[in-house]
Amino acid sequence: MSVTLRVHDLTVAYGAISAVRGVSFSVEAGELVTIIGANGAGKTTVLNALCGLRTIRGGMIEIGGEDITDMPPHERVRRGVAQVPEGRRLFGRMSVAENLEIGGYTRSDSAGKRKDLDHVLDLFPRLKERYRQLAGTLSGGEQQMVAMGRALMCRPRFLLLDEPTMGLAPQIVDLVLDAVKRVNAEGVTVLLVEQNAYRALEIADRAFVLESGEISLTGAGPDLLNHPRVRSAYLGYDE
Repeated sequence: MSVTLRVHDLTVAYGAISAVRGVSFSVEAGELVTIIGANGAGKTTVLNALCGLRTIRGGMIEIGGEDITDMPPHERVRRGVAQVPEGRRLFGRMSVAENLEIGGYTRSDSAGKRKDLDHVLDLFPRLKERYRQLAGTLSGGEQQMVAMGRALMCRPRFLLLDEPTMGLAPQIVDLVLDAVKRVNAEGVTVLLVEQNAYRALEIADRAFVLESGEISLTGAGPDLLNHPRVRSAYLGYDE
């Protein structure tokens, strides 16, 4: 089941420094929305606030019409919110199988988990080959597949992806983004933070540009892909 996210006047600070200031946006059920921006713009901070991993100073977060602003992270997972964090953060001394199993820790439906595991292994066939291998011994691309698979094992309604293509070879970037599109096409609402602005805007229904903790531009993905300011600042084109 898809879910709608609404963020109202979100403000997050690190001590006296405001990392995100008065950010408001929505992601409608079934959309694939991306946030682009330079390093330090506040993109990861926004995602961590949505997951409950960062205390907010002001504003409100709603998922499916429910106020989750003060809800602890594990309860947000139970509401269908899953994050694929920057850097993957796998349990390196545990197998691929064990990492995937952890993704479904809030669930008690064994048959459903088995079905979702089969879906993950269908999405990423390489994980079937590496199923009993320690996650820490995998390549970067394979680790990213495990991280995405782990998030999908909680059967999310809303998937947050933080820099999923960072440091990956071009062919693995294609594989990962194809998987993101497939998951979205299956009905999961996606919010994607991505340094590769061109690839992100190519697949996004809508996009936001975050600059110095504030949203400076919004629009459809293809429209921002051709916006002079975006092309100059993020795509390397001189206008």
